[in-house]
Amino acid sequence: MADDLKHKQQTPYSQKKGEEYMNSKQLAHFRKILQSIKEELLGDVERTVHTMQDEATVFADPNDRASQESDIALELRNRDRERKLIKKIDEALERIENGEYGYCNSCGVEIGLKRLEARPTATLCIDCKTLEELREKQVAK
Repeated sequence: MADDLKHKQQTPYSQKKGEEYMNSKQLAHFRKILQSIKEELLGDVERTVHTMQDEATVFADPNDRASQESDIALELRNRDRERKLIKKIDEALERIENGEYGYCNSCGVEIGLKRLEARPTATLCIDCKTLEELREKQVAK
């Protein structure tokens, strides 16, 4: 799913020495990645709707019906995850427009190009994300 996306095929941005962080070229690069992911996800949603309409069959056998319902539930769960990702992408595109993209929401430092290449919707620097995950583990115990 998300690992197969076209943005993974794009050449990562290579920062030139002395280049300002989150300049117009970098912002354009990440905008292109985010829009590419969003387009692909929206295409998946469209395909799912058509597939579910085409495969809407009523099976007499309870096992076949259960299998179909299980497949539909899994598909809907995936679409829900993708819907949430589309929302994050829209928020990231808005941060690009506001000049806030690429900076940590928690401490304000640069998130870093490599982290943004790996997760273009990232809102936290690696240190703040690590702390957040540690807190989540402690709460879960």
